[in-house]
Amino acid sequence: MTTDTHFRLEREGPVARLVLNRPDQRNAMDMVFFERLAAHFNALDADPEIRAVVLNAAGKSFTTGMDLAAAGGLLSNTGADGREALRRKIVQFQSAVDTIEKCRKPVIAAVHSHCIGGGVDLLCACDIRLASADALFSIRETRMAIIADLGTLQRLPLIIGQGWFRELAFTGRDFGAAEALQMGFVTRILSDRERLQSAAMDLAREIAALPPLTVQGVKEVANFSRDHGTLAGRRYVAQKNAAALISEDLMEAVGAFMEKRSPDFKGK
Repeated sequence: MTTDTHFRLEREGPVARLVLNRPDQRNAMDMVFFERLAAHFNALDADPEIRAVVLNAAGKSFTTGMDLAAAGGLLSNTGADGREALRRKIVQFQSAVDTIEKCRKPVIAAVHSHCIGGGVDLLCACDIRLASADALFSIRETRMAIIADLGTLQRLPLIIGQGWFRELAFTGRDFGAAEALQMGFVTRILSDRERLQSAAMDLAREIAALPPLTVQGVKEVANFSRDHGTLAGRRYVAQKNAAALISEDLMEAVGAFMEKRSPDFKGK
């Protein structure tokens, strides 16, 4: 286990658990948060031993979103240079959130209690979202006279559809776990935090037991197809399979089937 000022990283075999770890601040997202977020996900992407990631949080809330007190200095200079500095900082924050999506390993979010504003940006970049029954979400930026700018407005419509998305983005209202499940934002609701963490880790272990290069390829092809369309996506996966289909893991899968045993995939 490793700990810094904002995160705790735990490892269980091929599964990593990255924990938002500012419980006294309800895991509010300040400038350092984004730097550490990017560093962690870049490292997890590069680590050949890690096959799946669980993202969860310590304390009473998953996150209350952007730390407005810490961000206040970004708004103090209203001149042209100050506005350009703000634009660059927003792009930097966007790039940090993008590292979740770019991480080749599937990322499972396990969300409890409040997940507000920038927290929804984080979740939208994850692959799978589970929630405890007390989870509460909001695109709160609208109510703060801010246009959400870290990915929610681009990613969430692709997850839940335009109708649900526009209602939530225009109103900034709260929505709970049951409604999030109804619209497809989360895939499961667990009764409490303990069951939530157990379910997220079980799912991560199930994914981690599969051929890692294949799982990573599925994520890459899915993201490419989403961004470039179905025809380009089909052509892309044809090329990718032509290059990667013949593998030691494929032979292991066939051998395990024939021998009626569980496969042991090596990522080769």
